[in-house]
Amino acid sequence: MPLLSLVVPFLNESEAAPHFAQFTTELEKIIKTRFGLDMETVFVDDGSRDTSIERFSMTMTGQWSIIELSRNFGKEMALFAGLEHAKGDYVLMIDADMQHPMSVCLAMIEEIITDDDLDVVYTIRDDRRAESLKKEVAGRAFYWLINFRQRFQMPENAGDFRIMRRNVVDALLTVRDRRRFNKGLYAWTGFRQKGLPYTPDARIGGATKWSKLSLLGLSLEGITSFSALPLRIVSAFGALTGLFGIFYGIKIIFEVFFYGTSVPGYPSLIVAITVLGGLNLALLGLLGEYVWVSIAESKNRPLYLIRKIHRSDNIDG
Repeated sequence: MPLLSLVVPFLNESEAAPHFAQFTTELEKIIKTRFGLDMETVFVDDGSRDTSIERFSMTMTGQWSIIELSRNFGKEMALFAGLEHAKGDYVLMIDADMQHPMSVCLAMIEEIITDDDLDVVYTIRDDRRAESLKKEVAGRAFYWLINFRQRFQMPENAGDFRIMRRNVVDALLTVRDRRRFNKGLYAWTGFRQKGLPYTPDARIGGATKWSKLSLLGLSLEGITSFSALPLRIVSAFGALTGLFGIFYGIKIIFEVFFYGTSVPGYPSLIVAITVLGGLNLALLGLLGEYVWVSIAESKNRPLYLIRKIHRSDNIDG
C-alpha cells in the first residue's frame, strides 16, 4: 500500500495535541478507504518548552515519530528535518495548530493521486485581503522584488502547506542551504505544480510564533538568498546621485563665472554629506547581509541537531 507521510513541525503546541491526534485518526481512516493509502506522522519538535512531546505521545495513534531537536532551529530547518525522516511515497506538510482544514488536505491528496502529471499541490491563502493596506502593499512589493526577472516565479501567499511526490522530496533534500527560505526553494526546484486557494481555520490554543520582526527577518532571508536586485537598485541610485552632483557642480560654476552668483556653501555641503553618508551606510548594511549569508553557507555546520527520537510502538525502525 502506498504511504503518505505527514510532516508536522511544532513549537509549544500542547493545547492542540489532542485535537490534532483526533484529526490524524480521522484522516488516516478516510485516505485508506478513499485512496488506498497507508499513513505515518513525522513530528518535529523545534525546541518546545511545554509538554507538547508528552501530550502528542499520549494522544497519537497509528504510526508516528517525534524528532526532538536539540534547540529551536526555526520552522525552515524543522521542515527539512521532517522531510529527511519521512518515508512516504507522498509527503504532506501541515501545521499542528489545526489551521489547515481536513477538506483541503483531502482535496490536495485527491489532486495529486488522480493526476499523474502533477508533482506538487500547494495552497494559497485567500484571506489576505482582510489585512491592512500597509501589509498588502508590503507583500506585493516583496513578491515583485523577489520575482523580478527570475527564471522561476514564487506564487503570492503560497506557504508550506502542500503535498509532494517522493521525487520532489528527494530533490529538496539535495539542497543543503543553511540560510533557508523554503518558499523560494519550492519554486526554484520547479516540477509541475498546482495551487489551491484555501481559508485557514481558527487556531486551537496558543499563539502564532511569527512576530512582525521575525517575518521581516524571513523576508530579508528570502531576498538575500534569491535576488541581487537590492544591490543593483542601490548601485543605480548611487550612480544617479553622482550624476546629479556633477550637473549641480557645473551649474554652480556656470552661475559663478557668468552671473557672479555667490556659492551657498553650508546648506549645500550639509545636504551632500547627509545624502551620500546615508547612501553609503545603507549600501554597507546591505552588503553586510549578503556577506553574512555567504559566511553562514561556508561554515558547513549541520543543518540541525537531534536530541532524541520518540516513536510509536508499531513503527518500523
